[in-house]
Amino acid sequence: MDTRLSEQTLQALLRMQQREVTEGQIYANLAKRVKKESEKATLRRIAAEEKKHAQIWQTYTNRQLKPQVLKVWFYTLLSIVFGYTFAIKIMENGEKRAQDNYELITDVVPEARKIIEEEEEHEEALIALLDEERLQYVGSMVLGLNDALVELTGTLAGLSFAMQNNKLVALSGLITGISATLSMASSEYLASRSEQDTNALKSAVYTGIMYIFAVFCMVLPYLLYPSEQYVAALVTMLLIVVFIIFAFTYYISVAKDLPFWKRFGEMATISLSVAVLSFVVGVLVKRFLGIDV
Repeated sequence: MDTRLSEQTLQALLRMQQREVTEGQIYANLAKRVKKESEKATLRRIAAEEKKHAQIWQTYTNRQLKPQVLKVWFYTLLSIVFGYTFAIKIMENGEKRAQDNYELITDVVPEARKIIEEEEEHEEALIALLDEERLQYVGSMVLGLNDALVELTGTLAGLSFAMQNNKLVALSGLITGISATLSMASSEYLASRSEQDTNALKSAVYTGIMYIFAVFCMVLPYLLYPSEQYVAALVTMLLIVVFIIFAFTYYISVAKDLPFWKRFGEMATISLSVAVLSFVVGVLVKRFLGIDV
């Protein structure tokens, strides 16, 4: 331990060293999972930068630290589920929030300012080189999800009060949703082909996957609740819609560095407004046509 350092400074250095050691291991793990050699090289370079910085902090702390196993596992799992670009962006955002001790350190450790600036510049440049396939099809994913949420939210809301029977609503919703999935995926394929897109099939697949995912999530409450509890099923469905919008918007915002709250507000407002209007239409249709299902 360097006796010139105060206990507060030493603890700050240890936190920075621990973060560098752990993140270096995370980047090394991610490098083993990606397929493209250019991406492997990018992640290995980031891991090497983290290791170098950890070694510099170690010269001040005189402590050899090991990676935090739970954190390594968490980000590895995050990369498997949501992609490595999302995991890296989350990790880097956390690091930026943890920089409140940097000013204290720069006053005591001469190399600190240079290391911090180098780390920010190098990592941002390296992360910008990452080219994950799933993010190339964000437009197709957004198309499928947005269309499913807006269209099916309105359909299920209208059917809920027109039929007042969860099983009938679920049946109608599944038939409508599956048909719409095939239609939307086909339309995306034809649109991409017309633009000479060589990956038209992949675009269609991403659109279809997101659409059918939304369909099953939204129909699920109608399958779980008793037939007569259509209001509870409707409310649950709307909560699921808001959650899906929140989660997907957050994912896109982090992965693509886009504003979150504005996009979330727009999408949630549109989906819920359509649901309310369809709800009213369902009530009016049933009343004026005198249909009793």
